[in-house]
Amino acid sequence: MYIPYNSRYNYHKSVFGAVKTDQQTVFRIILPRDFRCNRAVLAVKRDGEQEYRRLDMQWDCMQGEGEEWWRVEFSASECGLYLYHFEYFTPWGDTGIYHAGDGIGMISGFGSDWKMTVYDKSFTTPEWLKGGVFYQIFPDRFYSSGKPKKNVPKDRIIRTDFDGVPNWRKDADGKVRNNDYFGGDFKGIEEKLPYLSSLGVTCIYLNPVFEAHSNHRYDTADYERIDPLLGNKTDFKSLCRSAKKLGIRIILDGVFSHTGDDSRYFNKYGRYGEGGAYRSKESEFFDWYKFRSWPDDYVSWWGIDILPEVTEEEPGFMEYVTGENGIARKWLRLGASGWRLDVADELPDRFIEAFRESVKAEKPDALLLGEVWEDASDKVSYGKRRSYLNGAQLDSVMNYPFANAVLSFVRDGGAESFASEVMKIVEHYPKEALDVTMNHIGTHDTVRALTALAGDSCAYRDREWQSGHRLSDIQRSNACILLKMAAAIQFTLPGVPCIYYGDEAGVEGYKDPFNRTCYPWGRENAELVAWYTALGRIRREEKVFADGGFEFLSNVAGCVAYARRRSDEAVLVIANSNVHPITYYVKSEWNDSLDLMTGNRINGALAEVGAKAAVILKRM
Repeated sequence: MYIPYNSRYNYHKSVFGAVKTDQQTVFRIILPRDFRCNRAVLAVKRDGEQEYRRLDMQWDCMQGEGEEWWRVEFSASECGLYLYHFEYFTPWGDTGIYHAGDGIGMISGFGSDWKMTVYDKSFTTPEWLKGGVFYQIFPDRFYSSGKPKKNVPKDRIIRTDFDGVPNWRKDADGKVRNNDYFGGDFKGIEEKLPYLSSLGVTCIYLNPVFEAHSNHRYDTADYERIDPLLGNKTDFKSLCRSAKKLGIRIILDGVFSHTGDDSRYFNKYGRYGEGGAYRSKESEFFDWYKFRSWPDDYVSWWGIDILPEVTEEEPGFMEYVTGENGIARKWLRLGASGWRLDVADELPDRFIEAFRESVKAEKPDALLLGEVWEDASDKVSYGKRRSYLNGAQLDSVMNYPFANAVLSFVRDGGAESFASEVMKIVEHYPKEALDVTMNHIGTHDTVRALTALAGDSCAYRDREWQSGHRLSDIQRSNACILLKMAAAIQFTLPGVPCIYYGDEAGVEGYKDPFNRTCYPWGRENAELVAWYTALGRIRREEKVFADGGFEFLSNVAGCVAYARRRSDEAVLVIANSNVHPITYYVKSEWNDSLDLMTGNRINGALAEVGAKAAVILKRM
């Protein structure tokens, strides 16, 4: 197939993927000599602009007798998403070169533009995270120290069956209260830090820890207090100090698009006395909220009345969260190393920018992640193109596109679609952001990885079905095989892998709350734990995973092979989604490579890859 332009080849576009402001980038197209082209242009515009700028390309050289090259240099001084295509002119008329997908251009009278992210040349992301491993903990369900707690509200149900299923049925009032607690706490996490260190964990991401009146704590009651079942500020500081001694940082979950209705700020039920926006228009928090008709008619997050929305740009709220003595800085001072912003696509740009300024002023190397489920480089929300990764907002995001690609490939095959989805993100994200993406394959918001890989679909299934439906012995055995393959891919793609607590131990479960059961201490799947431990060791030892380049070598017939390269180091990953083993013939540079999982060398150019398995080979 004749290809006049491919954005993923350096001789067509000298800088791969996203580019920095003021960075010169050379674009080249190839045209047949017999087209007799007499002019070619790069047509480019910043997203939101009405008209393209047309930059004349220069005739560059001949390639053999049949092809000629045209080139142009381009740089942009403003951050943003840029759209471009090419146009050329001949004695018989003019036409264009447009994006046909996967970076490849086609000659056509019209079509799609390529997208190019331009980000601030001063943008940097925390070095301490690169090459590391995230571990996500739902605090109530990880481990309980058993230590007594003070000031625990009387309306909480305290569970003693750590292997039990969270309550999910409606009460007599038709509500699911989410008020049963298993007692996981900071001291419990601190006790298990040596275990997390053995997994290679370098950063713990904690779901919300502030006082709230549900077990998930996404209905914040007080941003200034640790929930009493978890401990107190002293316990938090102790956890951060102990973790840091083992090379582990702590990042917090920031929920700022809404609060709880049962909070010191809204105070619908009077738990916090007579103050609060619901109880008084004179409250200092009244202007935070969006009342249609005070007090009972107010805007709430996704229509859930226990989660009243805040106006994030309201000056009082902005100062409270992002000011010099605001929430963002307060918890960094107490030991946190960063934040994950819940529902970042529902937060205004101005708020995220102010939050970043606050975080970086307190700790320049603090991490700021955002929850974005799509490609964050061209996300549109609330009718506006977002600019999360241009250098003034987030360091990076949770990488749902990678998660979906990995799970689909491992479960169903489709090497071509896997490569396509991965390369979209690799091409669109600034490398600084790509190197610290949170590469999960399961979270508190999704079906557990084991269940997603081998379980029956829960689509259109209610909680009754989900609560009683578990993997059969055959499904579970298959799921463990698939999870090992998925984890090998997850740990070797660009970015930072994130283990959702218990996935490495064989925890299964459908949607909330069944994906939030307790860690099975003493009942772990030892084979899976050993597998994750080996993957963590590989990431710790092989620096290529910190910021090494990435390229697909092949992606056909249910098998993908990709390389990570850094200086003179290189690692090759071969993943086989077929139900039969394969022999993969590697190029000469990979002959006699070392299998990092087994410690054995491959036989010359022959890499044996099992059914539904992956190998990680180091060039020797």
